[in-house]
Amino acid sequence: MSDEIFMRVALELARKAESLGEVPVGAVVVKNGEIVGRGFNAPISRHDPSAHAEMMALRDAAQRLDNYRLVDCELFVTLEPCPMCAGAIMHARIARVVYGASDPKTGACGSVMDMFAERRLNHHAEVTGGVLMEDCSAVLSNFFALRRAQQKAE
Repeated sequence: MSDEIFMRVALELARKAESLGEVPVGAVVVKNGEIVGRGFNAPISRHDPSAHAEMMALRDAAQRLDNYRLVDCELFVTLEPCPMCAGAIMHARIARVVYGASDPKTGACGSVMDMFAERRLNHHAEVTGGVLMEDCSAVLSNFFALRRAQQKAE
């Protein structure tokens, strides 16, 4: 299957996060062309700063596969992973990371730093950015524009 198909599923999950008042980021873990893990941002509702979309998808996949090592898996996420998520991706041994929108504030795949290119670290996933970038960026931009407008109205 193509990267765009899995990114569209991640976008659906981002919209679910948005409907719950969370920053709209979604992620899926894929193994052999099949989705084995799904997640969306939930730090507010779960009172958990680690409940990013990637972390939730990794947890779901690990439970389903009955293994914390997610060897030969790919992660599709609508926003470039942060350092925390990049670290978890490395520990899980994800083979490939595909993201939509870049994150100029906390991106750990090249925007602020590139943890996957750091040779001193022991695992290096292949990284592909910009898949459905416009769609992924629009979901985030619209969310924050609406939030700013609501704050102005208050």
